Amino acid sequence: MTKFIRDFVRDDSGAAAAEYALILAIVGAGIAGAAYYLGAQVSKGITGAGSKICGGTAALC
Repeated sequence: MTKFIRDFVRDDSGAAAAEYALILAIVGAGIAGAAYYLGAQVSKGITGAGSKICGGTAALC
C-alpha cells in the first residue's frame, strides 16, 4: 500500500493535461475578448456609415 501511495504522489502525468487546459482557457478568453471588441467596432462602423447615408437623421431613410 505504501508503494502505491508513493507512486501516486510522484506521478505527474496529469500535470500536462492541467497545463493544456489552462492554456486553452487563456486562449479562449483572448478570442472571446477580440470577438467582442471586433463586434463593437463593426457595429460602430455600420452605424456611422448609416448616419452618413441618411444625412444624420433617420427621417430621411
